[in-house]
Amino acid sequence: MSLSVEQVLLQLSLNLSSSLSTEQQYQKLLQGISQVFPCDASALFVLDENGYLSPVAVEGLTSAILGRRFCPTQHPRLQQIMASKQPVRFDADSPLPDPFDGALLNIEHNIDVHDCLGCSLYVDGALVGVLTMDALNVGAFDHLDMVTVETFAALTAATLRNIGQIKALRTQNRKQKYVTQTLIQQARSQHGEMIGLSPLMAQLSTNIATVAHSDYAVLITGETGTGKELVAHKVHALSHRADRPMIYVNCAALPEGLAESELFGHVKGAFTGANSHRAGKFELADGGTLFLDEVGELPLVLQAKLLRVIQQGELQRVGSDKYQTVNVRILAATNRKLPDEVVQGRFRSDLFHRLNVFPIHVPPLRERHSDIPVLAGYLLEKVRQQFNAPNLHVHPKALDMLEQQPWLGNVRELEHTLTRAALHAIQQQCETIEGHHFDLPNINHDVKNTSDLFPPESKPMRQLVESYQKQLIEHALSESNNVWAKAAEFLQMDRGNLYRMGKKFEL
Repeated sequence: MSLSVEQVLLQLSLNLSSSLSTEQQYQKLLQGISQVFPCDASALFVLDENGYLSPVAVEGLTSAILGRRFCPTQHPRLQQIMASKQPVRFDADSPLPDPFDGALLNIEHNIDVHDCLGCSLYVDGALVGVLTMDALNVGAFDHLDMVTVETFAALTAATLRNIGQIKALRTQNRKQKYVTQTLIQQARSQHGEMIGLSPLMAQLSTNIATVAHSDYAVLITGETGTGKELVAHKVHALSHRADRPMIYVNCAALPEGLAESELFGHVKGAFTGANSHRAGKFELADGGTLFLDEVGELPLVLQAKLLRVIQQGELQRVGSDKYQTVNVRILAATNRKLPDEVVQGRFRSDLFHRLNVFPIHVPPLRERHSDIPVLAGYLLEKVRQQFNAPNLHVHPKALDMLEQQPWLGNVRELEHTLTRAALHAIQQQCETIEGHHFDLPNINHDVKNTSDLFPPESKPMRQLVESYQKQLIEHALSESNNVWAKAAEFLQMDRGNLYRMGKKFEL
């Protein structure tokens, strides 16, 4: 059954938004042209970046044409078509050689007399390809409606644009996936390993393995510097979401007034400075894991909105009246005692119970002193490699000293202490790190002198730790001429976090 021009145009237009492959789209175009125009053969070319015309579909021509590339300067008919924005018709007696002589499927000899028509294809003023039609009968194109020809040419150009954009998006998507996988692999390698042979570390590893394969929320607790972020990365790496990103959020560093936007995103015009739509951390983590570090620092207003997303899997961008569904696994970490925070009204009890589905406690270093030797060996590896000192090691007596320290800063403090001592030893051209290379208070004194660090009577651990933190900040400020940015560098921590701690301690 023959179709009208309108029916063919409609079908080709519908193909633009169909799931047809690129080759099928091209071929459907030429089949539609053959139904409308009195041609025995047609060809569709795409102009490549080198100026060659590459056939992407043929109708009525041998498929060998698809393996060729046509240089316009060697084919004057194609060159004339490209030079004109209007359809170009070549008379039957045109002296110009035809690029398809001998290529028609229904004859076995070269074409001596036939009609030929060609259209250049433009998208936004740029030449993207060429469409040609050939007829065996002389005068076959005498009475064609040029408006219809130009309409089909415009539709063909639109198809080329549509396919080109899809190809570009697919290329970009493949590149983005590659970048994402690369970043995931880098993140896995950069966050190191959990080191320790003590029973406490064995129990920690068991807890991680137990919960990793589920989608349960995990609340990771422990003092500053114990490695809570490392635990979160381990849980994610062992989960079925390991090939998806783990998005990190430092809740203590969320900028005031923009915290909601950072987590849930915003729409253009939602507030001053919102010049475009922006996805929040939850959207970026969709399908993967969201790690909320220092979750105890979140303001109460934001806690309520966070609870809704965790409960219902729905979020609302700032300034939008629409809800979006996300599939995110929540890992949270805090050095605060959240049950106490709940009692004091600083943390929502319902949010606490949502996060505390499977709690994991990371033990402080002072409870696993037996891990210090193996930790020292591991932590010094970076120094050995960076300074080409493969034989650098810690003297057994120095290790004994390290095992007697309280390590209020935990593994992070141990790492910094070892790094400084290693640099001192390397500077002195020593391969052995000894006691005099360390610079911590009481590190070179008898262990009984460390008792000065301990309270004479029972006091809450948090009060003692905060008192020590306050003293550290005061010391850092005195060493930095009261410049907070320099004090943050001195303590090797985020400036915003340090400033908030300073406000908390009324410094």
